[in-house]
Amino acid sequence: MNALILAAGLGTRLLPYTQHLPKPLFTINGRPVIDYAIKNLLDAGCTKIFINAHHLAYTIADFVDNHRSKNLMQLVFEPVILDTGGAIANLSNELADDDFFVVNADVLCNYDLSHLMACHKASGALATLLVHDCYRFNTLCVDQTTPGPGIVRHFSNPPESGLAFTGIQAISPGLFEYMPSEKIFSSIDVYKKLCCLEKIFALKAEQFYWRDMGTPQDYQQTARECLAGKIFGVDPSRIQDIDIQALAGDGSDRLWFRARHRENSLILSDHGICLGATQRNNSAAQLHAFINIGKHLANKDIAVPQILGHDAISGQVAVADLGSTHLADHIRGMDEKQIIKCYRRVIDALVDFSFKGIERFDTAWTCQTPSYSKQMILDLECRYFMQAFVNGYLGRKEQFETFTPHFHHIADNALIYAMNGLMHRDCQSKNIMIHNGHPWFIDFQSARPGPIQYDLASLLIDPYVTLSRAVRDQLLNYALEKIGLKVSFDIDAFMHSFRYCCISRTLQMLGAFGFLTRVKNKNQFEKYIPTALKGLECRLKDLNEPGMADFTQFTQSLQGDLK
Repeated sequence: MNALILAAGLGTRLLPYTQHLPKPLFTINGRPVIDYAIKNLLDAGCTKIFINAHHLAYTIADFVDNHRSKNLMQLVFEPVILDTGGAIANLSNELADDDFFVVNADVLCNYDLSHLMACHKASGALATLLVHDCYRFNTLCVDQTTPGPGIVRHFSNPPESGLAFTGIQAISPGLFEYMPSEKIFSSIDVYKKLCCLEKIFALKAEQFYWRDMGTPQDYQQTARECLAGKIFGVDPSRIQDIDIQALAGDGSDRLWFRARHRENSLILSDHGICLGATQRNNSAAQLHAFINIGKHLANKDIAVPQILGHDAISGQVAVADLGSTHLADHIRGMDEKQIIKCYRRVIDALVDFSFKGIERFDTAWTCQTPSYSKQMILDLECRYFMQAFVNGYLGRKEQFETFTPHFHHIADNALIYAMNGLMHRDCQSKNIMIHNGHPWFIDFQSARPGPIQYDLASLLIDPYVTLSRAVRDQLLNYALEKIGLKVSFDIDAFMHSFRYCCISRTLQMLGAFGFLTRVKNKNQFEKYIPTALKGLECRLKDLNEPGMADFTQFTQSLQGDLK
């Protein structure tokens, strides 16, 4: 028994991603979607599978050449796309001996194809289409008067009440007699003309899994469902039993979901489709960092959620569910003594993160930059502050170069006495979950070698939590004690760089808040701007350095722009 997989399409609904990879090679759980179709056909008894190709055909050819069943497969290159009917007619000589399957390469389906073929042969139809009830695609009116296949009466456009074609069909060689002489045509157009002969049948499928992955949204939804289903061990036909709900987003472009099945749950992080990556700070690089750094930290017994699985192309990552309580929520209503006790546990975990995390850390895992450097401070903190906050948010037209000496001074002093370990880079209360009474770090994909002073600054001047100066001082002293148990160091030198890290971190925060508010329309971050700006002014004043006076006065002048 033979089969044809239709894989020649341009994938226009998935642009721009299909400029880099044809849709049949998009992955689900790390496996090209076309491979699922191949397995279903082989399980049904097919001994020869033809695959037509046109767009990026060489990638399909490479896939076939490296496939475990390549001896049963043959690539058919179409210099010009022949459409569905033309692709079938093009193989009339090879498919003329027996009934055969035709399936689309871009659908995921677990239906038993041998049952479809048995029903087709029993019906005497020229073609039997596998159909189901899917409102978005319902175009077939089927006369279902008896069990088994029913006669297709007509096709409607736009869709109406009826049934949807799955892209999977069994065909008799007799269909070739009704095909037109031209080379390019649609098989559906042939079926429409044959409805009056009552030779086109449809078999309705029940209790099976089917997804069309024609759009980015459909593809990513399918990838999420299948990743959760694999981890939960759910039969594909019961994936619909998994409840997947969107969660409130954060400052990134990632989407978050919680998947539940019976008593189990997990978190899904959607980084976006990871194709066409050319820069270190794009979604593919962040996904790479998230997975590799996360596995490294977990292997060091550092408090991060376990990575349960991922799919690199769809950008889906599944992690252990740590609940919904951030540090900021956890301490709400606590008295000062309780807050200090809670933060001490966080500092314990942070010291572990820095000292244990740096051991055998590979900088190839990082995104944006391999380490926290002077250039990173200048570009991603100082320049970000000027562009995204001063000019982008406040509407000024200030030049970065006006304060270049001041920014160099901040960067040099933040690094001069840096105690380098593994730096989280965004160690604030929204990125610390409290689960079973213990703190856990999330959003660690920006980790890189850098000063622990920066993470301490991020934690203690966190805009989402208002810690009194007295509490901050107590916690800072506790951190110094904990670090002192690990390594001998000069406290005054440590504190010198810490104060400058507080400034560089505040510049980064203000840049982020301005960008998220003005560009991303995430207005929930705007309310933190006044506190952060006032904090920047106070920290510059505390330095009491004459060389920083101009920049201190400049930050004071920005206060008026907020009113």
